[in-house]
Amino acid sequence: MELQDIYLIGGTSYRQMTKELLEACELAELISDTEKIIGIKPNLVSATPASLGATTHPEVAAGLIEYLQEHGFQKLRILEGSWVGDRTSEAFEVCGYRELSEKYQVPLLDMQKERGVAVVLGDQKLQICRAVQEIDFLINLPVLKGHCQTKMTCALKNLKGLIPNSEKRRFHVLGLHNPIAALNAAIPQDFILVDNICGDLDSEDGGNPCYMNRLLAGRDPVLMDAYLCREMHLKPEEIPYIPLSAGLGVGSDAVLEARVRWLNPEAQKKLPVSGRLVALQDYVEEVESCSACYSYLIPALDMLRQEGLLDGSAQEHFRKNKICIGQGWRGKGGLIGIGSCTSGFCTYLEGCPPTENQIFEFLKEYLEKGK
Repeated sequence: MELQDIYLIGGTSYRQMTKELLEACELAELISDTEKIIGIKPNLVSATPASLGATTHPEVAAGLIEYLQEHGFQKLRILEGSWVGDRTSEAFEVCGYRELSEKYQVPLLDMQKERGVAVVLGDQKLQICRAVQEIDFLINLPVLKGHCQTKMTCALKNLKGLIPNSEKRRFHVLGLHNPIAALNAAIPQDFILVDNICGDLDSEDGGNPCYMNRLLAGRDPVLMDAYLCREMHLKPEEIPYIPLSAGLGVGSDAVLEARVRWLNPEAQKKLPVSGRLVALQDYVEEVESCSACYSYLIPALDMLRQEGLLDGSAQEHFRKNKICIGQGWRGKGGLIGIGSCTSGFCTYLEGCPPTENQIFEFLKEYLEKGK
């Protein structure tokens, strides 16, 4: 398998089709040495079942592990750190990875409990989890889905799970895109297996799954993200960390040079256009917010809309008096804020982060009181 190759397979027997895809990619030959320590990085952003469109299906991870073990690779590790506000240990349990670990005797490494190690990249200094440095071959298992702040998330952004929580917060202060590119330059990923079974095209936290029942595999994370960006009806330049990563030598964003190969062409279908939640961002003033906090706010606004509470007058109010959220509001004042970072506001909701339901009830009460 060459760097410009992207292989795809469709179907509903997820474990078996994973193994078929990996055989076609000749992954074992790419790794070559059975003594290498292999890191497997799923997306377990929160304790959410994969069927809701946020996390990597355990069947895909199972297919990968079976394939590797059948080819003589035994030094396997599953590494993940959920987003700030959720516990990785709970995600391992709810998402089926605890059971998977016990069945295949593959250890689970919680990156939220790992010590950070400083890595210098040019003029940037990053903290990555210590366990990452022990990995000889990193296999990334991202979910293709939308993102409330970066529009899409897949291979490149999934590496955020390999940094401490404090560094995740700092990434948001720095604006996400530049640090994500630097992170990918600091942590090379050797193989990408994308779960595009039912990723939510609006939100990284799931809830509105879009079933495509397909998997993709490749070696270049920049090319993979650039290709899938087009599949989501976006341009790679709309997601700055893609060209920034290409500029740092992480990979190529030349989509037209990708060699796309379907193993079963009859399974081909196109991703639908989605943007159900985009309009709601007009009511929010976000400054350096963490993904979890912001991701809970947008669905809460959607719940208000579905209940008919986000009517014309409410929309007009929030356009003039936007709901503030993010670390950038610390020590500042305003009318209405979400999260502990807005504690100086006239009206604010405590929490780091507050949950989706808490935000919904808070905003509902705020509107019912006549703003």
